[in-house]
Amino acid sequence: MKAPLADRIRPQSIDDIVGQKHLLGKGKALRNIIESGDLPNLIFYGPSGIGKTTLASIIALKTNRKFHKLNGTSASTADIKAIVAELDTLAAPNGILLYLDEIQYFNKKQQQTLLDYIERGEITLIASTTENPYFYIHGAILSRCTVFEFKSVDPEDIIPAVKRAFSILEADRNCTISADDEVLLHIARSCGGDVRKAMNSAELCVLSTLPNDEGQVIITKEKATELTQKSAMKYDREGDEHYDILSAFQKSMRGSDANAALHYLARLLEAGDLSSATRRLMVCAAEDVGLAYPMIIPIVKSAVDMALMVGLPEARIPLADAVVLVCNSPKSNSAYLAYDAAASDIRMGKSGPIPRQLQNMHFDGEDNNNKGQFYQYPHDYPYHYVSQQYLPDVLKNKVYYQYGDNKTEQAAREYWEKIKK
Repeated sequence: MKAPLADRIRPQSIDDIVGQKHLLGKGKALRNIIESGDLPNLIFYGPSGIGKTTLASIIALKTNRKFHKLNGTSASTADIKAIVAELDTLAAPNGILLYLDEIQYFNKKQQQTLLDYIERGEITLIASTTENPYFYIHGAILSRCTVFEFKSVDPEDIIPAVKRAFSILEADRNCTISADDEVLLHIARSCGGDVRKAMNSAELCVLSTLPNDEGQVIITKEKATELTQKSAMKYDREGDEHYDILSAFQKSMRGSDANAALHYLARLLEAGDLSSATRRLMVCAAEDVGLAYPMIIPIVKSAVDMALMVGLPEARIPLADAVVLVCNSPKSNSAYLAYDAAASDIRMGKSGPIPRQLQNMHFDGEDNNNKGQFYQYPHDYPYHYVSQQYLPDVLKNKVYYQYGDNKTEQAAREYWEKIKK
């Protein structure tokens, strides 16, 4: 049985690796470390399918070390001990390089066991993770490793790999494969920066296309589009990518950039994550537009209700309207900041008894010499306002809310300044 195409086309030298020039280009830090032959413990951080495993195997070859690969989802401490047992034997005369893929799935105890072997220098570790290592990897291991971030590969760098894939498939199938530049570019763009996914897409295009009468396999743009229409999506609802997209979505709306906000909305909806998109949209309407345009809140809520009622794909229509409206609206976070200031006082213990006139009083005790609640009902006074103390004594005259500089809040400020005089 043949190995998958992505494995057969795997680079055998650093110069053959697609992308990652910021790490592996001439004179770059990681390349210099590898070529020095004195290998420290490393952590490779980045999305899947971009060369982390390939580079680890090349490093083992260049440093003449026994290469072992484990996956954090299935490996155990017993697996690590079995690898260490090879030390000082003919199986590993120059030491062991352990490549631990998806290290974030190792629990704290397993990572601690791994740490013991690292500290004694019995193994050299290269760990990889698709999640932020500073959140998921034990601090003691992090302190003994150097982290390098791998990035998604640009389409222009993937095109040569797609060409090599078609060449190998030609030899495998003993046929001629024809794919024009438009097809190559589409496959490269549709893989979301994942080289392995591009290889799989190229293979699918060949397997799903029958040869013509001359024995030629012609890959059309329509065929490539059919097989790669969802492959550009890199989205994990539990991973960093999920929260990065949500953060970018709200920050784009807050920054009044409708083009960027619609881009991130599309990434959420194309991945089928309707609930996250609607939740963040409603938060942004209240947090970032707020009192500058108070009607934004019921309008956005109506758009969200409509989207949830009709579902995808039609949900994109009211949500796109709401996103553009949020982007184009004036912005104010005055109420949000005022609440946070008030909550900060509460957390620091600044509360105190509620003023007597605001309490839900129905009777006075015999020990009270000043009987009566003394609450003044505002509607009994001109303009429905009367000055009286509402905050507890410990916070008397404390100001949390500052009027925003938008037309709506400034009109309210002028009104109340006039009334309160």
